[in-house]
Amino acid sequence: MKKVAILGSTGSIGENTLRVIADNRDRFEVVALAAGSNWERLAHQAREFSPKLVSISNSENVASLNNGTDVKVLSGSEGLREVAAGVGADIVVSALVGAVGLEPTLAAIEAGAAIALANKEVLVMAGELVTQRASDLKVPILPIDSEHAGVAQLLDGSRAAHEVLRVILTASGGPFRTTPIESLYEVTPEEALRHPTWKMGPKVTIDSASMMNKGLELIEASWLFDLAPNQVDVLIHPESVVHALAEFVDGSMLAQMSVPDMRISISQALCYPDRVPCEVSRLDLASLGSLHFEEPGIGRFPCLTHARGVLNEGGTSPAVLNAANEIAVAAFLEKRIGFMDIPALVATALDGHRNTTAHNLDDILEADRWAREFTSSRLESAKSKTRS
Repeated sequence: MKKVAILGSTGSIGENTLRVIADNRDRFEVVALAAGSNWERLAHQAREFSPKLVSISNSENVASLNNGTDVKVLSGSEGLREVAAGVGADIVVSALVGAVGLEPTLAAIEAGAAIALANKEVLVMAGELVTQRASDLKVPILPIDSEHAGVAQLLDGSRAAHEVLRVILTASGGPFRTTPIESLYEVTPEEALRHPTWKMGPKVTIDSASMMNKGLELIEASWLFDLAPNQVDVLIHPESVVHALAEFVDGSMLAQMSVPDMRISISQALCYPDRVPCEVSRLDLASLGSLHFEEPGIGRFPCLTHARGVLNEGGTSPAVLNAANEIAVAAFLEKRIGFMDIPALVATALDGHRNTTAHNLDDILEADRWAREFTSSRLESAKSKTRS
């Protein structure tokens, strides 16, 4: 029986992970859970799955959790590290959103736990550091994002690198795939949160609308599968049933397909190398009728262009891209800036940053800190500059 710890248990990935575990209780034991601010949901999960430890981001919620559960309760960064590395988990589901997941994921790797990775920012910020350490300790990194899970199946972990021409990640195109570009300056957070296919948390949903999510996934894919920047690409696919494609040097192409349900890729990561039954809808191609693909428009999705540039540059620039985007997305959700101010702020941070080699974790965290402060200082003037 695998012992599982979940970083981000009350988010969409965390909740779906617990659904998969509930359907396979003979295979898994939940030993620790960590959440952000939703202590009520965390308490419910603790009562249902009886972990040894739970952690909440805000220490003010510890007393409420202590009253609602019988498990050990921690908070903050200490709690995240303990969930990741202090309870003897066999596999840690890294499903936090943003840079906060980097250090606990590294702690889990140091503890020798397999990583089921949904927190793409971990590899965006510190891809070389994380993958090298995982390799040194023989710790597997098993992707949960449907696109990367698809690539993992297509490449099957054994194909020679010289056989692979490129891999293609698909994107739904989000809610603004056909919106006139000039109208994107006026869209509201409520409109941007209406994803046509997937149900995700607010930050990831906004990233999907701007295509930053796909840009981050390009960077993540290059590290996960040891691919050069020119070997990773993106196609828009509105139906969201083809999650990834692999093109080989002989002209053949393979596609991985399923209904858009995160429980499929979660179960693949948790149960690897086995496949187990998953209670999801089945893909009915006859009913679907047709599939559509198109190139992402550069003018419509400048965040994707920024991410491609960072993928080529490397160094500390990916950490800056990610941090600037996190600050900008939070400001957009708070209605402090407009939707198209997000890519503008990211571009400003990248232009203002002196890219250097990331020698260690401190270099990465310093770039992250600088980008957050720099972008926060530019929020007040962002809207007027973007619209002028």
